[in-house]
Amino acid sequence: MKIAVIIAFMAMVLADSCNRAASSADGLYGTTWELEYITGPRIAFEGLFPEKKPQITFDQETQKVSGTDSCNGYSADYVIEENTISFGEPGPTTMMFCGGSERQFLQMMEKIDGFSFEDDKLNLLMGDIPMMRFKKVAP
Repeated sequence: MKIAVIIAFMAMVLADSCNRAASSADGLYGTTWELEYITGPRIAFEGLFPEKKPQITFDQETQKVSGTDSCNGYSADYVIEENTISFGEPGPTTMMFCGGSERQFLQMMEKIDGFSFEDDKLNLLMGDIPMMRFKKVAP
């Protein structure tokens, strides 16, 4: 009898953790996210992106992200497993040179391996460290 209770409890815990992983990814969809922080560059954020900030939108059906790198458009495949994420190589949709900041954004995306949410913010992580933080700009 005790074994049956323990097995039932473990099944409930496992089902709950699977549901939480799925619901955490659900927060990615249905909005456009705008970059408000990126780690690494020695230039202040506002100096990197003085006019237009990079944006990202996740399409759940096609498993692609799209957006702007502050200058050019891009799209890439992505794969999510629980709270891990990996992006394919971003391909530009236009080829206008606007400085070096857009390359920093796209190169950082290639290093991302996880995501988390904090309040209404999306953090893209490398390991457990937030490398980029986004805010919602459009539903």
